[in-house]
Amino acid sequence: MIPSRILGTGTVLPGPPLDNAAAVKGARLLDPAWIEARTGVRARHWAPAEASISALAADALRLALDAAGLGPEALRRLIYVTSTGGEHVIPSMASDVVDALGLHGTCDSMDLNNTCVGFLTALDLAARCAHTGAGPVGIVVAEPFSRCITPEDPRPYVIFGDAFTATIVGSGGPAEGILGARFGTDRALGNVAWMPRTGMTGEPERITFKASNRTMSDLAVSTLVKTAEDVVRDAGFTLRDIAWVLPHQPNATMLQRIVEALGIDPARGVPMVAEVGSLGAASVPASLDRLLRTRDVRPGDHILMMSVGAGVSYGALLLQVGAEGMHRFTSRRRGTLPTLTEEA
Repeated sequence: MIPSRILGTGTVLPGPPLDNAAAVKGARLLDPAWIEARTGVRARHWAPAEASISALAADALRLALDAAGLGPEALRRLIYVTSTGGEHVIPSMASDVVDALGLHGTCDSMDLNNTCVGFLTALDLAARCAHTGAGPVGIVVAEPFSRCITPEDPRPYVIFGDAFTATIVGSGGPAEGILGARFGTDRALGNVAWMPRTGMTGEPERITFKASNRTMSDLAVSTLVKTAEDVVRDAGFTLRDIAWVLPHQPNATMLQRIVEALGIDPARGVPMVAEVGSLGAASVPASLDRLLRTRDVRPGDHILMMSVGAGVSYGALLLQVGAEGMHRFTSRRRGTLPTLTEEA
């Protein structure tokens, strides 16, 4: 076990929700009813074009710090996670967020991209940092997908939403933290998604899917199930022993397949893709935030999180909840904080 604790979480979904009709307004050959029937996605949030990505990320971080009962000055490291990028590559986007919080010379920061698996990669790293004294660590996930999609390519356009999440990780006691984690990357599994950098290639900076829907769905289900089962088995448990299961949510149809393949009760998860769309690396932390704010998570509960993304990258992480950490968080969670939507 890596003793560690989730101190606080926060999520910002920018702007008002857009249903399918509003999202495809003016786009030819896109039928709102067809989108819901095929993907299960009914709505999503897209940040206004003038909105600052780093400002939205900083807003999410403030929510998480508030939930943790900490000020920004408590942070010792910030990990900015994204699969879509930000306004610039140099300097790091993490440095923008640190500056927005008024931190100067007291907080290390870095950018991290592991496609949709990025949050779990960062959580594993943050727990190790916190356990060795380099904490608390803030993890910000910024996924402004609306700036990387176009109705001319409908497959990514109809499923993606924007989201900004934050998680604060601190050191934990002997009975709380990461019980196990497994990560991998295998390009031999195929190149399922692609987004070039315009300045390096001259190509438009747009997300495209390189594999069929069936191929991506089969790959996601098989990879997630195997990785999750491996982590749980290595920790000495079975899936029946796990209180909460938070898989990556590519779309509602695929989420249903994942849940069925895992053989778990849907009530042990937090399905939200139908109302927010596919959130990339923000999918798992957004569902973790909602879980901690709305469900009866108890001391000793196990939370299994898993994700898969382009690369092909995949990962799963098993977390054990400690009594002190949950008491600290639940005392602040209901009735005092925004839950999932913040106006930009």
